[in-house]
Amino acid sequence: MVNQQRLQRRLSDLAEIGKISDIGVCRLAHSIEDKKAMNLVSRWMNEAGMTSTIDNFGNLIGVYEGFNPSLPRLVIGSHIDTQPNAGRFDGTIGVLGSIEVIQLMHEQQVIPDRSIEVVSFADEEGARYNKGLFGARGLTGNLEPGELERKDGTTRAQALKEIGLSPGNPNPPRYTPETVHAFLEMHIEQGPVLENQNLPVGIVSGISGPLWLTVEFEGRSGHAGAVPMKLRRDALVGAARVIHLFDDIVKSDLSQPTVGTVGFINNFPNSRNTISEKVTFTIDLRDLLPERRKQYEDKLNQLIYTTAEMYQLQVKVTEETNSDPKYCADWIKTLMEEELLDMRQEPFKLMSGPFHDSLIMADICPYGMIFVRCKEGISHHPSEYASIEDITIGTQLLYQTVLRVVTNQNFIVGVRRNESNI
Repeated sequence: MVNQQRLQRRLSDLAEIGKISDIGVCRLAHSIEDKKAMNLVSRWMNEAGMTSTIDNFGNLIGVYEGFNPSLPRLVIGSHIDTQPNAGRFDGTIGVLGSIEVIQLMHEQQVIPDRSIEVVSFADEEGARYNKGLFGARGLTGNLEPGELERKDGTTRAQALKEIGLSPGNPNPPRYTPETVHAFLEMHIEQGPVLENQNLPVGIVSGISGPLWLTVEFEGRSGHAGAVPMKLRRDALVGAARVIHLFDDIVKSDLSQPTVGTVGFINNFPNSRNTISEKVTFTIDLRDLLPERRKQYEDKLNQLIYTTAEMYQLQVKVTEETNSDPKYCADWIKTLMEEELLDMRQEPFKLMSGPFHDSLIMADICPYGMIFVRCKEGISHHPSEYASIEDITIGTQLLYQTVLRVVTNQNFIVGVRRNESNI
């Protein structure tokens, strides 16, 4: 059984790193706090019987060797980086739950046929450099040109160097269809569905596809009291129109699960007495159906360029992320259903609106996800909360699922690995 006290203690210890309040934390990717957290989690990996390393992208990887390490491995994990002023459970429970799974196997002398890797992916959130899933994309060979030069005061490459890593060193992708058998991730739901169903955990059916755009409007600055209204090229007014009407577009059919958000805006020169010259803002559009999302995207693009013409603004639209929905493997969902029934829990299924590291791993292997109920569906906020009881149930389901996956190929109980077994 899952050691609930150990899991609770580790959650509390990790929350102390980057702590901003009694309930809030902030561990931005590649920061000093992030490195301290990785060092602590690495120690726990070693205590659980794994060897741990940090790669050039900032991914922390723990390896629990099986009898046949040449077989495609099972990968489990999530992330420990956060948003600014965030909660302590998003991503974290998936990493610590995965370590608990391996520690249980180690204590029970379970040696799987194939090796298992626990990974804490770097910069899933994208909060610092405005492009997430960095570590997962690095591990699978999907980084785009110029990603190490993205800036937040300093470049990503420099930030990685400041925590002792060597970004840019050429390495073949670690995770490919030939090297990974399957991927499992546990995560808080970040929505209210499980709470409304009065259920501690759920089985994820798939992840909706996110579209991330950065829009830049450029007009002409001028004195707020001197330039007549009919002569103005106000970038902030143009941005305000797009933001307002984009919200209307996404709300045009509330029976659909489509969601749209503008979460960042930068206004220059941002002065009370000056007409805005340049505004940059982000757009996040998500849907479970690519065709329906494309319809909303077309309306959005028409709105952006019509607004630019209306206010005589220059416009630049940059696509940061564009992913289709990714659906969980049927055979993994079946295993989870059976294990939940054995645990006397309802095998409830739900989709994920937020994206996760699983979104990238889905391109190279079958994947499955477990959601854990979170209070009022709140996430990316200090009041984010999941009970240790629910996290324990989710971790137990992860443990049982991992055993089933490795059992399909063979596993040994009560035998310690030695070189004669290779």
